Amino acid sequence: MKIGNLNGRLVVVSGDRAIDVETASEGLYSSDPQAVYDRWASFVEWAREIGEDGVPFDESELGAPVPRPRQVFAIGLNYREHAKESNFDLPEDPVVFTKFPSSITGPRSTVELPTGTVDWEIELVAVIGAPAHHVAVEDAWDHVAGLTVGQDLSERVVQRRGPAPQFSLGKSFPGFAPIGPFVVTPDEFEDRDAIPLTSTLETDGKVEMLQDGTTADLIFSVPELISRLSAVVTLFPGDIVFTGTPSGVGIGSTPPRYLAPGQTLTSTTPGIGSLVNTLVGRSSS
Repeated sequence: MKIGNLNGRLVVVSGDRAIDVETASEGLYSSDPQAVYDRWASFVEWAREIGEDGVPFDESELGAPVPRPRQVFAIGLNYREHAKESNFDLPEDPVVFTKFPSSITGPRSTVELPTGTVDWEIELVAVIGAPAHHVAVEDAWDHVAGLTVGQDLSERVVQRRGPAPQFSLGKSFPGFAPIGPFVVTPDEFEDRDAIPLTSTLETDGKVEMLQDGTTADLIFSVPELISRLSAVVTLFPGDIVFTGTPSGVGIGSTPPRYLAPGQTLTSTTPGIGSLVNTLVGRSSS
């Protein structure tokens, strides 16, 4: 099952058609895309019986499928090849930080670059669908509503500003957490533990591949992350977890390279879709 946020309303998506949930359920479920995660189990049962009717839609009208999560977790150095390009040993425990919810934006948004040192990081994002606290690894997928695509955009100077790193600030400028275009239930994937991720950058009409990876290279899998996080905190329905990025980030290049105004960053996962984010310079106002 695939759900989205179409013009601020929750929809179930089938191909190029969308079914408005509040209308189809005669008010049983709200039009609010965030509210559905609090009733995820019953919603899934209902949604699987609604058929394939719907109306065509334009993806430019899609917003973030999880627009107001209570908590946003992110994991650093969680791909073997990315840890290697960053000159770090493989971590023995997940490297956890937060992205503040005010950084969330949709899959077809314009992102303002505050400086000339903003980097890209495509990530698989797990959306929590049931409360999780002290969850065993083997039970963790049962707490996942679905998966979506995210970009953990990162201002590298702020991120590394001392005396201690400021990961959460450097990664939480407005628009620095694009997610979408849809949330897709884990059963839709042929192998939910080996999901491809690619990102490309278009500059003056020329498109280049930035990242090309798979979640099979994760150090800590999605269920392992949920188990480790829930050992300390409570994960609530509608929370999201950025699970880490494959190799190919700008700071791993020699010399380091960064995003620039006028470019278009596209982040894609088969079965979920693409984020297409237009990059602009900082406004003078």
